[in-house]
Amino acid sequence: MSEPIQLIPNNSLLTASPEEGRQLAVKMARLIIKATQPDVAVREKLRPVYAESPEMLIAIGQVVATEFATIAAANNYWR
Repeated sequence: MSEPIQLIPNNSLLTASPEEGRQLAVKMARLIIKATQPDVAVREKLRPVYAESPEMLIAIGQVVATEFATIAAANNYWR
């Protein structure tokens, strides 16, 4: 059995800058996909499907935006 996925890397949403926050948001979005579909072979099989789907790509962008909004709030919007 594999180790559980750490959905919040280093257990912190704090970042030094908005750029680091955006990178963390992308990483967290990728981790939730991995947690939702833990089978590597299935994820690889599905990758071409969503890579060709504008609707799925927009949905991925929305997940990243939601993660980024959460990170920005946790960082007091870097003020």
